[in-house]
Amino acid sequence: MIRNASPKADIASTRRCIALLLWGMIFFYLRVIHALLFKNTYYSINLVFKIHVSRVKRMSEFKASNHESAKKINVIITGATGMVGEGVLHESLQHPDVERVLVINRKPCGVTHIKLSEIVHNNFFDLSGVAPQLNDYNACYFCLGVSSVGMKEEEYKRLTYDLTLHMASLLSSLNPEMIFCYVSGSGTDSTEQGRSMWARVKGKTENRLLQLPFKGAYMFRPGYIHPTKGLKNTHGYYSALSLLYPMLRAVLPKYVISLRELGLAMIHIAQTGRERAILESKDIARIAGT
Repeated sequence: MIRNASPKADIASTRRCIALLLWGMIFFYLRVIHALLFKNTYYSINLVFKIHVSRVKRMSEFKASNHESAKKINVIITGATGMVGEGVLHESLQHPDVERVLVINRKPCGVTHIKLSEIVHNNFFDLSGVAPQLNDYNACYFCLGVSSVGMKEEEYKRLTYDLTLHMASLLSSLNPEMIFCYVSGSGTDSTEQGRSMWARVKGKTENRLLQLPFKGAYMFRPGYIHPTKGLKNTHGYYSALSLLYPMLRAVLPKYVISLRELGLAMIHIAQTGRERAILESKDIARIAGT
């Protein structure tokens, strides 16, 4: 059974997020203690949070003149019933440069919008029945994924590598001008030789996607993703981390992004492209703010 889930559901990714959280808390409190002993407290707290504030400000500064000349996007989104896919769908529907959105899910996403069309399809290994509806799109945000927890490598490979490449190959043949954005994960192994099974399979998937004849293909490797408030598919444990997000963002900016930034970065990539094909959290945040 295919499940729509963020790659962060993998146990290895979860452990990394927890480790980063603990180190971030230690670092933060050490800085506060230092401020209390040697510096002006207000100045130090301001210093800790200034990166987070500046990034949010840059992200909100979207000039109308840029909208008028920006490339219009017709996008296919997978995994919209999972946390990441739902957030990317939300940003796409809100963005003025996205004209049409098609979601492909195993079950209805529960969202209605004038821009939105939906295909409910159970078998992603056989898309022949829906292929005629996949023409004339210039972007795909592939957010479909499964957890590797409790899964053997052969089955995980089938649902991650085989399924993704099957759909991507079809889309590249139908839409050669398409920009393909794939949600992978921090720690993905491009060498395909590491000890972590999920990282090897993700690396193999990335490597093959980069060889397909898309106009451009981009591998998104987020670390911790801060959810968008009000969306329904947010994992429960994110609620406990929400209060710590500003601190995590300030002390660990290379590993922490928001779901809003992920969606915006995909939209900006589809409009202008980038030279670098593999994007870590810091790259995603920078692209979202441009």
